[in-house]
Amino acid sequence: MRGVKSAKWVVGAIVVAMAATACGGNNNDSGGKGGATFRLGITEPVAIDPVNSQESEGGLVTHNLFTGLYRVNTDGTLKPMLATSGTANDKGDEWTFEIKKDTKFSNGEPVNAEAFIRGWTRAVAKSSASDVAYHMNEIDGFKDLNSGKSDKFSGLSAAGEYTLKVKLSKPDFEFNKRTAHSVFSPVPKVAGAGDNKSFNDAPIGNGPFKMEGSWQHNQKITLVRNDDYGLDKAKIDKVEISILNPSSSVTLEYKGFESGQFDWARMPTPQMPVAKAKYEPQKEWLKYDSSGINYVQAFNTESPMNSADARKAISYAIDREQIAKGVFQGLYEPATALLPPTFKDVYKPDVCSSCMKQDKDKAKQYAEKAGLKPGDTLDFGYNTGAGHEEWVQAVAKQIEDVLGLKVKLNGLPFKEALAKQQEKGAKGIWRSAWSADYPTADNFLSPLLSTDGINPDANGKALGDNRGRYSNPKFDEMLVKARETKDAGERAKIYNEAEKLAVDEDQALIPLWKRSQYRLANTKKFDGLEINFQEEPNLAEISPK
Repeated sequence: MRGVKSAKWVVGAIVVAMAATACGGNNNDSGGKGGATFRLGITEPVAIDPVNSQESEGGLVTHNLFTGLYRVNTDGTLKPMLATSGTANDKGDEWTFEIKKDTKFSNGEPVNAEAFIRGWTRAVAKSSASDVAYHMNEIDGFKDLNSGKSDKFSGLSAAGEYTLKVKLSKPDFEFNKRTAHSVFSPVPKVAGAGDNKSFNDAPIGNGPFKMEGSWQHNQKITLVRNDDYGLDKAKIDKVEISILNPSSSVTLEYKGFESGQFDWARMPTPQMPVAKAKYEPQKEWLKYDSSGINYVQAFNTESPMNSADARKAISYAIDREQIAKGVFQGLYEPATALLPPTFKDVYKPDVCSSCMKQDKDKAKQYAEKAGLKPGDTLDFGYNTGAGHEEWVQAVAKQIEDVLGLKVKLNGLPFKEALAKQQEKGAKGIWRSAWSADYPTADNFLSPLLSTDGINPDANGKALGDNRGRYSNPKFDEMLVKARETKDAGERAKIYNEAEKLAVDEDQALIPLWKRSQYRLANTKKFDGLEINFQEEPNLAEISPK
C-alpha cells in the first residue's frame, strides 16, 4: 500500500512498512469490559479518512475504523465481511454484491448499498483529489466523475436497500478483490465532501474501533472499541497510537518496546540480530513473509533515468546478495521479480535479468549506452527514521564504485517523501516498497506501472502510485486482456508476460529484496498477536491475557 497510497506504500526498511504499534508493557489499562489498552507508535500519516488513506501509517487507522465488502486473510485469501455474496455476469463487466443487513456506523446511520455508493462517489469526485481513487477506474463513469464533468458515479446503483450493482467499463473477473482496499469503504451522510476536514480528522466509520476525539496531528490518535460493531467485536478497549518524530521513529519504537511503553515495534536495521536473539526465545519476535516488494523506483521520464539502459546500469551495479548478508544480516532475501512469492499462482523467479547477480561489466556497458558518465550526479531519495539509512548508503556506494557516479542522498520524512515523488520533474531514483492491498497480480502491475496509475493532475503532479511515470501501451493492453480473461491459469500467463516486459525489458523499476516483516510483540500480555496481510498488528483479533 504505499501506493501512493495504495497498495500500500510502506514506511519501514528492513521492517519495511511496519505500521509500528507501540503499547505500554506496564500500562495494561482495563476498560469497562475487562479489556486493555494497546499502545504503539507510527509517523504522521498522510490521511486516515478512506477517501485518501494510502500508506502504512494511515492505513493502520483506516482499516480499524472501517469495514468494507471484503478483507484479505493473512494467507492472502479473500474473506467476506459485509458482502454476503459477490457475483459477476458471464462477460465479467457487471458485478452484484449483496450486503449484510442491519449493520450501522458508529453514529447510528445504516450501512447499506447507498452508503457504499456514497463512499465510492466521494473518493472519485474531483474535489477530493484522492491519490487512491484510481483503484475504481474500471467502474463506468469514473472519468466523468473524476474530471468534474459529472457529480454522479454512473456505474453504481442500488437494486434494493442491500444490493449494490457495479457496471464496469471493461471486464474484470477479479474486481471483487479490489474492493478489499479501504478506498472502497462505505461512509455515512455526515462525511460530506472529500475535503471535509472535520471528518478527515475524525472519521465516523463502521469498523471494530472508533475515534476517541480527533487526530492530534504529530502527536497521537486514539481508538476505542466500537461496541455497536455488526461483526465480531474487538476484545481490547483502546488503542493509543503515538505519532513519533519521523527522523528517529524506528529507534523510538524499539526503545519504547524495551522500556515497556509499547507493545509492538519495528527495529533499527543494526539492532535486528540483537533483538532476534533476545526476544525470539521469549516468543516476542514475529516474522511474516508478506505480499510485498522492496525496490528502487526510477523516474522514467527525466534524465538521467529516462532510458532502459540507464536503469539497467543501476540495477546491474547493485550487489543485492552482499547487502542482504551484510546490512540485513541474512534477514532479507534478494528479489528477482516484482510479484511476490506469496502469489503462488503467478509468481515466477528470475524475471529481472539485471537483478540476479551484480555484473560490473554489464553495468558499465549499459551506462555507456545510456550516456551516463563518471562524475554525473544521481539523486537518491529515501524516507528517514525507518531504518533505511544503512542499506541506502550501501547501495549508493556500490553505484559510485561501479559506475563512478556521484550519488546525492536526499532523506525526507515519509509524508514529505511521498509528496516529493509526485512532483512534476521528479528525477533520479527513490527507495520504495509496495505491499499488496488485495491479492492479485494486478494490484502490483497496474498501480505501479500502468499509464492509468500515473493519474496526473492539471499541473503534472502524479496522483496515482506510478510515481516513476512508466508508460507503455503494449503493457497497458496486456493488463486489459488479463482482466477480461475468465480462466485463472490463462490470466496468470498474461500477467507473467506483462511483468517480463515492464520489469525486465524496460526495467521500469528495480527490484531489490523480498519483503519479510519482523516485529516485536508483547505476547506476555496479549494473545493472538499476528502481522496481518496489511503488515499491521491484527488489533481487532487480539485479546488481553
